[in-house]
Amino acid sequence: MAENNNKELEKEQELLAKYDKESAYRQALGKWGWIVAVIAISMTFFHLYTAFVGPYRSMIQGAIHVGAGLALIFLLYPVKRTLIQRPGVAWYDIVLAGLALYVNFYLVWNYERLTTRAIVFGFETIDIIVATLGIVLVLEATRRAVGLPIVIIASAALAYGVWGQGIPHFGHAGFDWSVLSVRMYFSSSAIFGTPIQISSTYIFLFLFFGVMLVHTGIGKFFNDLAFRATGKYTGGTGKAAVTASALQGMVTGSSVANTVASGSFTIPMMKRAGFRPEFAAASEASASTGGQIMPPIMGAAAFIMAEYTGTPYSQIIIIAIIPALLYFSGVMMGVHFEAKKHNILGLPKDQLPSVKGLLKKLDLILPLVAIIGILLAGYTPTFAGLAGIATAFVVSFFRKDTRLGFWKILYVLEQGARVALPVIAACASAGIVVGIVTMTGLGGKIAGGILDLAGGSFFLLLFFTMLACILLGMGLPTTANYVVTASMAAPALIMFGVPDIAAHMFVFYFGIVADITPPVCLAAYAGAGIARANPMKSGVTALKLAIAAFIIPYAFVYNPVLVLQDATFATLLPPLVTAFVGMMAISAGMMNYYITNPKLIERIALFVAGIMLIYPGNLMVSFGGIGLLVVITVVQTIRKKATVTNTQS
Repeated sequence: MAENNNKELEKEQELLAKYDKESAYRQALGKWGWIVAVIAISMTFFHLYTAFVGPYRSMIQGAIHVGAGLALIFLLYPVKRTLIQRPGVAWYDIVLAGLALYVNFYLVWNYERLTTRAIVFGFETIDIIVATLGIVLVLEATRRAVGLPIVIIASAALAYGVWGQGIPHFGHAGFDWSVLSVRMYFSSSAIFGTPIQISSTYIFLFLFFGVMLVHTGIGKFFNDLAFRATGKYTGGTGKAAVTASALQGMVTGSSVANTVASGSFTIPMMKRAGFRPEFAAASEASASTGGQIMPPIMGAAAFIMAEYTGTPYSQIIIIAIIPALLYFSGVMMGVHFEAKKHNILGLPKDQLPSVKGLLKKLDLILPLVAIIGILLAGYTPTFAGLAGIATAFVVSFFRKDTRLGFWKILYVLEQGARVALPVIAACASAGIVVGIVTMTGLGGKIAGGILDLAGGSFFLLLFFTMLACILLGMGLPTTANYVVTASMAAPALIMFGVPDIAAHMFVFYFGIVADITPPVCLAAYAGAGIARANPMKSGVTALKLAIAAFIIPYAFVYNPVLVLQDATFATLLPPLVTAFVGMMAISAGMMNYYITNPKLIERIALFVAGIMLIYPGNLMVSFGGIGLLVVITVVQTIRKKATVTNTQS
């Protein structure tokens, strides 16, 4: 049994390393394992301490955060993936780790001069050298821990900052490197701007909270809860997989990692129940990607969204609930129709977790309740994060199998820093993009270009913004893709009059769905690896299942009441009900099954009825959608009865 578990863990790690750049780290550190552990544990203690007593000045806090993070990345992530299994740490990576600590602590040691006198009297040559080295180290660390896409975008932004004067329509005066480099590294509007400021405070705490949930058995409790709630129904294993991924996605920050962690258990069960391998992979990938839009964590982007929009974090997690529920209802309905189509039943009662057993472990949900309750009570995310961590720690001691011993506590503290490394690198590189956009006015120029391209058409504006977000989001982690899309694409919607929160939610959604949009659908590829399915077919199926993510953003931009803008019960209920019914019709059309197998014209009619029902603010259109759906329902019911009668006779 132990040997089988080890093989499963090895397979899981191989898949993560293959499809998730964040997990492609060295496995055999040798004596350097102790150095990594000391730095990582110290880093976690630093963040817990500053969360408790209050953070340092934002740039000092950020410099310590980035310095320790980059040092760990160079010690953990080799220059090439093929070197992962090589024992020890290469000498040049040790040098790079030392340089990463030096250039960031240079900012700490010289903070007063760099932020006051140097701005007035000019920066010294050594400042420019350190800034240049810091930028290069950030980009290289990001390449190793996150991947090339965000590095290419950040590098292109730097090139634009220096040579942008030659670009038609989007040109600017250009900046000398001596000016640009120090603005990127020694100011609070670029590398150490909002993304890193949020990463060094809220995000780190909530990522550590996610680690606590995994290592105290709370994550497994979420899985058991999901299987008990939905496992007995038609297509139960698929519905349980969707529910479990939604629950786990609330507190994790990676579509791919969530797909592998949940999918290693749910995908084989779905295949055994009768789901096609491609569908099993797709449903897990769609649900895991949806976890990034599920409150309260939302891939850690919610914290940055709060800062960008001026909307309290406690309000954002409420605003995001309806779009998230619409998304997951669409995926769940897709699973239901696929199961009905292939007559896949639920799990027998004896294969489900017992209600009595779950009730005995009900205390494991207390950490999540604590975080949400404290946030809704109006306290800061920092306090909520600390309370959640403390509650998870206390709850773990209630039973022997979840109790954390001394060495396990140290291990969890180390993992808390490790899981934050890709986010740190991504936020630092995204900060470069934000800094260039701010310095050059590029955001306004891109927004103006999109508006010109749309030619005054609101729908075309949304469509072109959607395409830009999907392209910008391909291959980027959640936080980075939101920062980039919020800087470059959201301003166009805001200039057209879209409410800030609706505009930011729109670009956030389309940045996220890049993970399941072919050809760069990494979450679907990871699921296909577990299911032994065709990766591209899995990606296309995931796209069909997650069709809600491509429709819902249009719905809440056209009708902001769905993101609770000027909403009352009377104004919210009708569009909410029609949106759910519309998602059912669209899912049926996508899965090619409703009451029975639809003919082509019925399938098209299902999709049209769904769009009419979701179309906001026009009761006549909604009534037309209801009427069309009623007609399809009657026609299919009659045909199914006729088929049953013929079969029986």
